[in-house]
Amino acid sequence: RASIIVKGMLEHSRKSSGEKTLTDINAMCDEYLRLSYHGLRAKDQNLPTGEVGFQCEFKLELDPNMPMINVVSQDIARVLLNIINNAFQACAENLVVPISIGMTAIPPKDQRGLPESQNEYKPFVSVSTKYPGDKVEIAISDNGPGIPDAIKGKIFQPFFTTKPTGQGTGLGLSLAYDIIKAHGGEIKLDSSSNGSVFTIQLPIDTF
Repeated sequence: RASIIVKGMLEHSRKSSGEKTLTDINAMCDEYLRLSYHGLRAKDQNLPTGEVGFQCEFKLELDPNMPMINVVSQDIARVLLNIINNAFQACAENLVVPISIGMTAIPPKDQRGLPESQNEYKPFVSVSTKYPGDKVEIAISDNGPGIPDAIKGKIFQPFFTTKPTGQGTGLGLSLAYDIIKAHGGEIKLDSSSNGSVFTIQLPIDTF
């Protein structure tokens, strides 16, 4: 765990190359949504025979008018992968079947005392892009359990994590926040008991 934390700290403090290139945001969202999902699915390959692994419906809604923008592609990719991973993991918390995806298996809902009506839960993650004309918007949403109001103001702070001890360093969203701010953009959270939406806004002129 110490090794993971140190690695996260080094990534958090690592100086970016600062080299911005024209980047296709739509293509990046498509690539990292699929990469995240199949990466989490791959962690379930050693489950016992007959046990259902992680499954989640996902959807892309990409603005066809999205322009190429100047960003540090590697940094923006890290932001997208971090937040999309979090979205899938949030959905995993609501699944009816036991799963692993690199963490302690979560018991079926009926073992956690939840209403029978919630046993029909179908995990869903979506990534959408918009081009209002003066900026680029990326929205990453999930229908997981949401983030309690009491901690919404802390999620972008270094080392703050909602994951159980040993399963997160609390640096992912902090790093994402710093990267987006360095690009002159904004990252916002809208969350309720029905899920969460992270919205990233990047200016067209990011020089």
